[in-house]
Amino acid sequence: MSEDGYVTLRLVGADVLRADGLERSGALTLADGLLQDASGAREVDLNGYRLLPGIVDLHGDGFERHVAPRRGAMKQMGEGIRATEAELAANGITTGVLAQFLSWEGGLRGAEFAHQVFEGIREVRSQLVTDLIPQLRFEIHLLDLYDTLPTQIADWEVPYVVFNDHLPHDRLAQGKKPPRLTGQALKAGRNPEKHFEMLLEMYARRDEVGPALDRLCNLLRQNGICFGSHDDHSAQDREIWRERGAQISEFPETAEAAEAARSAGDHIILGSPNVVRGGSHKGNASAVELISMGLCDALASDYHYPSPRRAALMLAKTGLLPLEQAWALVSSGPAKILGLHDRGVLADGKRADLVILDENNQVAATLSGGRVSYMSGAIAARFLT
Repeated sequence: MSEDGYVTLRLVGADVLRADGLERSGALTLADGLLQDASGAREVDLNGYRLLPGIVDLHGDGFERHVAPRRGAMKQMGEGIRATEAELAANGITTGVLAQFLSWEGGLRGAEFAHQVFEGIREVRSQLVTDLIPQLRFEIHLLDLYDTLPTQIADWEVPYVVFNDHLPHDRLAQGKKPPRLTGQALKAGRNPEKHFEMLLEMYARRDEVGPALDRLCNLLRQNGICFGSHDDHSAQDREIWRERGAQISEFPETAEAAEAARSAGDHIILGSPNVVRGGSHKGNASAVELISMGLCDALASDYHYPSPRRAALMLAKTGLLPLEQAWALVSSGPAKILGLHDRGVLADGKRADLVILDENNQVAATLSGGRVSYMSGAIAARFLT
């Protein structure tokens, strides 16, 4: 192992998942963070294991439990990000997008907390093994923030933005309080009546949102920021966002929206927990059904980091997709969407991002960029002897 943590090894005897299928008793050589030939590489016998491309997680907010285990308890955000990396690595994730809200909902979704999270990621990301990418989830009715947001995104070094609309339109149109308003207000540290007034004021300005979004998206596009929409409900929703330049549809709620995305060549991201659970916990479209219709380019962890691995393996086990195609939904598919052409497949010249599974399909080890981010159990003895 070099001083910077890169390993120079030849991994032999394991089954290796290539882009065209599983290679029995294959071999991979790692050197200088890449998959490439190297003289004098020490051999490690991994007979009985499988080597697969590292998971690229396009959207995950499961890190909240690490950065804010209790309200006001976490003061060192960097330590929470380090704990997040440990969980990502233990689940075979070599590139993780951390999705942080900037929302009128306040609390863990408020502006102050978002700033702390993005600063924490920036503080420690160069010290970590797992490649972490910050994503901003922006609530579109925060009209007062539009003018300063492009500068803030640049300061936070955020390359990926997704737009959300969680305003309870139906209830507000009737002048009625939405369900759970009191609890939501208290979490945000607001008086419930003041919180309701704020919602009504945002709803009253709803006609200003479209033009403001048009201008903002144009600036993001000029600045090279990747951006998409979240929870598209209809073909019209997708068309509106596409016209703004948002070519990513995160978690479309209906087959209609997903079909509209596919017909226009947009990227479709679905939630891995939806696959694992056998359906959406909110009653939206079934991810398995959309996948069977060819309406999925990538699976994301959403709120549960073990789910990408489990979802891909479930799709292969049930015969819905061959293993290489199922695993592509958590590796090469998301890498392509993010423009990360150096990873996602096990091929010469690519980043040495890989996950090693044992006979029970549990993660035995994870390497990101040719450095070990996770290793546990019996496999450690093979690397150390």
